[in-house]
Amino acid sequence: KSDKLGKRALENNIETECLPGPTAFVPALVVSGLPIDKFIFEGFLPAKKGRKSRLEKLALESRTMVFYESPHKLLRTLLDFDNFFGTNRKISISRELTKLYEETLRGSIKEMVAIYSNKKPKGEYVIIVQGKGK
Repeated sequence: KSDKLGKRALENNIETECLPGPTAFVPALVVSGLPIDKFIFEGFLPAKKGRKSRLEKLALESRTMVFYESPHKLLRTLLDFDNFFGTNRKISISRELTKLYEETLRGSIKEMVAIYSNKKPKGEYVIIVQGKGK
């Protein structure tokens, strides 16, 4: 399966790249190193009303989850993920896909909270989160 190929490449320190398509999340999903055979696209989370209940439901989601986030809300969203999904859940954060400053960071939610607590977010983000029990 293609998700296993990407994961094996990353495990062997081989960076992967995906050619762009009509949406930013597809390349981000492919290079995430997380399962891509079944996923759910969530887009932007509600800013206020319904956010908590949505996150409570998503905490039980077994499929890989795909989110979009703006730079000024990124840390808040990561803190919410830490609170609702747990600190050890695997995550991939991509920005500026197909552009000069393209970047993908991978690790646990806890690691990403630590990074973005000290790093000013720039650009629009695609966040890929491991499903529960995967």
